[in-house]
Order: sequence, then structure tokens, then C-alpha cells
Amino acid sequence: MHQTVDTALGINLLHANQHIAEDNRDRFNQWGVTCFNLMSSPGAGKTQLLEQTLAALNAERKMAVIEGDMTTQLDADRLRRTGIPVIAINTGRACHLDAKMVAGGMIQLEQEHQPDDLDLIFVENVGNLVCPAEFEVGEHAKVALLSLTEGEDKPLKYPIMFREADCLLITKTDLAPYLDVSIDTIIENVRQINTKATIIPLSAKTGEGVADWLQWLRAAAKPSQPTTAPPSLSVV
Repeated sequence: MHQTVDTALGINLLHANQHIAEDNRDRFNQWGVTCFNLMSSPGAGKTQLLEQTLAALNAERKMAVIEGDMTTQLDADRLRRTGIPVIAINTGRACHLDAKMVAGGMIQLEQEHQPDDLDLIFVENVGNLVCPAEFEVGEHAKVALLSLTEGEDKPLKYPIMFREADCLLITKTDLAPYLDVSIDTIIENVRQINTKATIIPLSAKTGEGVADWLQWLRAAAKPSQPTTAPPSLSVV
């Protein structure tokens, strides 16, 4: 009985989250913004890649970041140095951002900036290889990062994130000479559970593959406009 109750509660939480995520997506569409949800385990390189991405696209795109972290603003402060608007969300004990948290960040973004002037919004999710993939936040595309240092087996051991990803970035490829890890094997393991995701090996340190990532972003940044006006933002 206890397991049945827990299962039902989890389903209800995800169902409620989905409704808020759809409202968030409608609002992003009204703004004319494409939202990307970046997810990975801690230390895979999300923040460093975002620093390079924001710098590379700054001349051609207007961008903002919604930054998720459990307790600090360390990553948010790093990204603020780029001059891009950054909204920081501390999740406390929660190991992921959910749609309600992001809705709150969107309200703050609307109060402090002009989001309808933006082109791209990046959500940097909390470092965790499981929970973030289960909670949509209103994104148009999910981007998963997996560093070479995590090994070849992670897509098979933690399949949800890799199954949901529209793009997988295999990061820290500059470390390949020092690791007994095969990029080809990682790709083969990903393809067992996701045959459609774009897979890009890259190194934010050397710049290898970053141009391919930027090209994917440009191609994916095609927001659709809603046919009806979305509801006003609210966090209940």
C-alpha cells in the first residue's frame, strides 16, 4: 500500500509540473524566445560551456540564463561576468529545477529585464544525472552533457536523461589521451536508448567541437508563436 501511495504521489507531482511547464513554454513562445534546458551530473562542464557560448553568440543573439543551484550563486556569478542577465534560483534540498521554480525565475526576469527582446534563454539545471530529466521546465529542447571522466556506462545506468535529450554533448574530450574511455563506445551506448539525439564531442578548454555545438544551437533556435495568448504567469 505504501508503495502504491508513493507511486500515485509521484505521478500527480509530475502531472502538476507538466501543466506549469506548458504554461512556461507558452510564455517563452509569446516572448519569441527559445529555451534550452542544460542537464548533467556535477562537474560535467555546463557553466564553462555556457561562458563560451554566451561570449560566442553575444554579438548575434540576445540571451539570458536561469541558473539553478542548491545553495550558492557561484555559477551565477561566473556567468554574470559575461554581461548577460542571470536569474539565480537556489533549490535548497531539491536536486533539480522544476517548472514552478523556473516560473518564479521568469517572473523575476520579466520584472528586471525585457524578455520579449531576448532570443535565447538557457536554463542551467542542478547537477544531477537523474532528477532533472524527469521534470520539464517549459524548455524547447533538452541538452545533456556527459564528461569523459564519467565513463562509458552512464547512458545505460542512468537512461532517462539520455533518452530525453535532443542533444548530447560529450565533454572534456581533451582528456581522452589520459583516460581508458572510448568516445565511440559512449555513442554506441547512447544509441541503444536514443537514436535521434544529435551527439557532439567537444572540449570547452581547447574549443574542439564548440563550433558544431553553436551550429546546432542556431539551427534549433526557431521558436513557434502560440495561436492564443498564454495565461499570465503565476506561482501557486
